[in-house]
Amino acid sequence: MIEALPLQDFEAWKGSQELACLAKRYIWWKTVEQAMENPEQIVAQVMNLGEWSDVCRLVDLVRDEGLCRVIKHAEIGIFNERSWHYWHYRLGLAKVGSVPTLPTRKLSYD
Repeated sequence: MIEALPLQDFEAWKGSQELACLAKRYIWWKTVEQAMENPEQIVAQVMNLGEWSDVCRLVDLVRDEGLCRVIKHAEIGIFNERSWHYWHYRLGLAKVGSVPTLPTRKLSYD
């Protein structure tokens, strides 16, 4: 069993060896050290692209509360529509047919 990370602050997640292993696999365009500076991006990337075994490790690591924090503060473009819907239903954040729209970038033409 994986020891769960504290939920109060993403800063506490930066030292996690389990999260570093996931970073190496899912944040391939950065070094592990660079990826660990943004642990919520690692979590979101695994939520979006992860293999089932890695997702299960992630759930044990950050628990549903941590996953909720990540999806509620998701950066634009991190989640695809399928994963966005899945996690909203799985975490009880939305009822069928009422999933919020994906975060989008708003351009100003001033």
